[in-house]
Amino acid sequence: MSGSSTEGIKTVLHPVTDTAKAKAVYAALLGVAPQVDEAYYVGFDAAGQHIGLVPGGGPQGMTSPVAYWHVPDIEAKLAEVTAAGATLKEPPHDVGGGRLVASVADPDGNVLGLIQDR
Repeated sequence: MSGSSTEGIKTVLHPVTDTAKAKAVYAALLGVAPQVDEAYYVGFDAAGQHIGLVPGGGPQGMTSPVAYWHVPDIEAKLAEVTAAGATLKEPPHDVGGGRLVASVADPDGNVLGLIQDR
């Protein structure tokens, strides 16, 4: 199989209904305070992973956790996975700091996130 490889799953986002309650649970689980603590997003960095809490599922309407695969070229990886049968859900867009995110659904509807850091 040719194509670009990934850097693995380094980010998992969780939709939450009560940010304060969720923040307490994830802080206890991860053993660290959040590095980002805003009304629109709470993010924890622990053990080389980033765990994000997205109030109400965010603008992308998340209904379950989404694992984000870090890739060196998001456009190339999107072309590969859609050619293989995935469906584009969220086109690449900049979420700040040069970070691009996108998501696709596999043939069973599971959401797969992609992240490219510039």
